[in-house]
Amino acid sequence: MNSVISAKGLTKRYGKQVAVDNVSFEIPAGRIIGLIGPNGSGKTTALKAILGLAPFEGELKVLGFDPSTQRDELMQQVCFIADVAILPRWLKVKDAVDFVAGVHPKFDRAKAERYLAHTKLKPGMKVKEMSKGMIVQLHLALVMAIDAKLLVLDEPTLGLDIMFRKQFYQNLLEDYFDEDKTIIVTTHQVEEIEHILSDLMFIQDGKIILSASMDEVGERFAEVMVNADKADAARALNPIDERQVFGKSVMLFDGVPRAQLATLGETRNVGIADLFVAKMKGTYA
Repeated sequence: MNSVISAKGLTKRYGKQVAVDNVSFEIPAGRIIGLIGPNGSGKTTALKAILGLAPFEGELKVLGFDPSTQRDELMQQVCFIADVAILPRWLKVKDAVDFVAGVHPKFDRAKAERYLAHTKLKPGMKVKEMSKGMIVQLHLALVMAIDAKLLVLDEPTLGLDIMFRKQFYQNLLEDYFDEDKTIIVTTHQVEEIEHILSDLMFIQDGKIILSASMDEVGERFAEVMVNADKADAARALNPIDERQVFGKSVMLFDGVPRAQLATLGETRNVGIADLFVAKMKGTYA
């Protein structure tokens, strides 16, 4: 098995609407992939196909399994956190831990309890007594303690304060991720995951419009704060975006050598958020 996920011509339709439009991609093991797209872009639909939660057209293999026919075998190797964590209101923290320990052979109780120790959750606390953020914390602790080969995180820290979000991603790197695991994460808080990603995929209108490693992104894309007398020369190089900052033009380039850009003004690496806006809209908001 060369790829954790292999998709060829993956397509998903809802009636006449095409949610995922004939996309093909390969995801190897030991990578952290940011799947980024606006609402309605098809990213959640793609995740559902990968997890065997939605029928699809085309070819799709996940950990060597066909999600549509081998979902039971697949889910023994996969963990998934949806954007809305749903747990029974009567469930106690200790009962949730006991349940997962009883049904999943790869669950590490000690690891779950270590995660929970960094929260305000107590063993006897019921879900109905928890805030939205605390419910997410419980769900995260349960899933992160399962030694899965593929972890799919769909807005995993939605509703959590910034301190816990930063701690979550730190734990993800230090306590969970290794060369045998693969993580796919979607979020609208792209600045918070930029430092952990190995690869980036932008999806828009059901199509993958950018798929590259973070190293490739750093090599391909650059921003330049262009000197006023160099504006015409810079525009002649066809920047993919331009915005004004304190009266100066900041242009974003794809594939133009850094040495050439350096003659136009101050160059810098582009952040994921700025690249995302430029690729999605063609202009900065």
